[in-house]
Amino acid sequence: MAGEDEVIRERDEIENEIRGLTVVDIFRETATESPDAPALSDRRDDGWSTLTWAEYRRRVYELAAAYIDAGVRPGEVVALMLSNRCEHLVADLGAVHAGAVPLTIYATFTPDQIAYVMGDCSAPVVVLEGAEQVDRWRPVLERLPDLHTVVVLDPEAIPSPTGGPGPTLVSWDEFQAAGRRRNAADPGLVEERASAVEPDDNVTLLYTSGTTGDPKGVLETHHQVLYQVSVSMRTAQIPDRSVTLSYLPLAHIAERVLSVYLPIRLTGHIHFCPDPAQLGVYLPMVRPNLLFGVPRVWEKIQAGLTAALSVAPEEQRAAVESAAEVARSHIESGQVGRAHAPELAERFARVDGEVLAPIRAMAGLDRLETCLTAAAPMPPEVLRFFSGLGLLIRDIYGMTENCGAVTLNRGDSYRFGSVGRPADGMEVRVADDGEILVRGPLNTSGYLNRPDDSAALLDDDGWLHTGDIGRIDDEGFLYVVDRKKELIITAGGENISPAAIENLLKEHPLIGQALVHGDSRPYPVALLTLDAEVAPNWARQRDIAETGLAQLAQHPEVLATVEGAVDDANRRLARVQQVKRWRLLPVEWTVEGEELTPSFKLKRRVIQRRYADTIDALYDE
Repeated sequence: MAGEDEVIRERDEIENEIRGLTVVDIFRETATESPDAPALSDRRDDGWSTLTWAEYRRRVYELAAAYIDAGVRPGEVVALMLSNRCEHLVADLGAVHAGAVPLTIYATFTPDQIAYVMGDCSAPVVVLEGAEQVDRWRPVLERLPDLHTVVVLDPEAIPSPTGGPGPTLVSWDEFQAAGRRRNAADPGLVEERASAVEPDDNVTLLYTSGTTGDPKGVLETHHQVLYQVSVSMRTAQIPDRSVTLSYLPLAHIAERVLSVYLPIRLTGHIHFCPDPAQLGVYLPMVRPNLLFGVPRVWEKIQAGLTAALSVAPEEQRAAVESAAEVARSHIESGQVGRAHAPELAERFARVDGEVLAPIRAMAGLDRLETCLTAAAPMPPEVLRFFSGLGLLIRDIYGMTENCGAVTLNRGDSYRFGSVGRPADGMEVRVADDGEILVRGPLNTSGYLNRPDDSAALLDDDGWLHTGDIGRIDDEGFLYVVDRKKELIITAGGENISPAAIENLLKEHPLIGQALVHGDSRPYPVALLTLDAEVAPNWARQRDIAETGLAQLAQHPEVLATVEGAVDDANRRLARVQQVKRWRLLPVEWTVEGEELTPSFKLKRRVIQRRYADTIDALYDE
């Protein structure tokens, strides 16, 4: 674990790299030095449509001029609700170059949540994509007195004027044309605004997806973002001109770092997947160098690969499994405290080239140099599967409030089950009550318009209170146990981590999601759902005619298998942690169903309220 002097040295090195710089400066440098390099690519019917870095910057300047022409002042917020596409980043950095602060709002927010966020940040302009977004916003437009301009990418989605109160709606093409005219009339206007941006100015505003209560606004500065970019470059093997695939919501700090800011520093080429459900289709087309995904994303990739391999000839499957065992041994032996055996490295190189590399190529994973995950514990069986393909998935840890990753497993310094060691220049410790505390340049200064919450977040010594419970081992690796507020205290006074139990339950491939309940109750019970990708294939392999989740959740063979999985999990738990009763639900929890946050975390209160009768019945049985 790095000592105080080492932390200060690391911090000074990074501060010297980024001193006085902003995202505007880095963007200008990249576009000037590599004007013809590909920057942004959208998939069209006839292939990819690509903007070079020079074209990207030109469009950003046009949007910046359009914002200024619409009356946006420095420091004001510009709201965005768009899918992952070129125009999203153009609109985002256009706001930055106008001296404004872009805010991407989760596309799943309800009208009331939109009204709350917009009232909190007082954004005068919003950019929407099409009919779906316009329909989501229309019920609250008249409740937003600060909003005067709504830009809509799809002109067909603009409703007819009613003549009533409310903002002006304008098409993207009209808005961009206004920016071109303003830029031509006053060529120095945007440059003047952009040059006035300082490192401590805000580069974005993010609202936490939040598992409880109203979302909280977190401001990130240019300095924070560039510090995070430097940390990422030091700890991940990301080449210059790297190819990335942007598919997670840009309202999430991890996606913003990887898809907005890091490519600017690396002259990267970003490909957009507008629908995360289509990730499996886009991966073979893009073959990215880096892939970040919450555990649920990696589970879905695993399900697709498992289904494809299941129909291969038995001899081929045996060869794959034999090669996978070599790969697992090789990657597991690379953990801190262990040593690579030279003969194992040679065997791995051989089976990787002959067997595993073609499988990775089939899935579009053959150019991956960095695989990352965060937001929830990665099930060991998922790690084991991808290790068997020769891919090391590295857990990182962080939150919106500290601009992404504050601890990282590195390619040459990792330990399974942990979320790694502190990022360069950051301090991490565990308080007496087990809460993880973080201090350093990545921390936010507080929440927008929430002085009480800000005071609770940061103490007088600069330590940010994460709300997570964890432990640090002798080598300085951090382990996250659970959310502080989600720990269960049973009627008998036992403290139990529901996440630890849930992760064991989800190790069985049939179980897609699990929620353990037991607060103030005599023992834990569990609500379970089937994995929507795995369960149908599992059923077909066993000649079960019904493949819908609702039918499978009642099928005797499925129930018997799930019961066995619960028993297996219980055998690895202390008696007070064991799940005494459970119920397999006929649905899958989703973001759209409001059981999950946009970053796929369980909304425990929502689920517990929605299934209160089911939970009560489990205790009454």
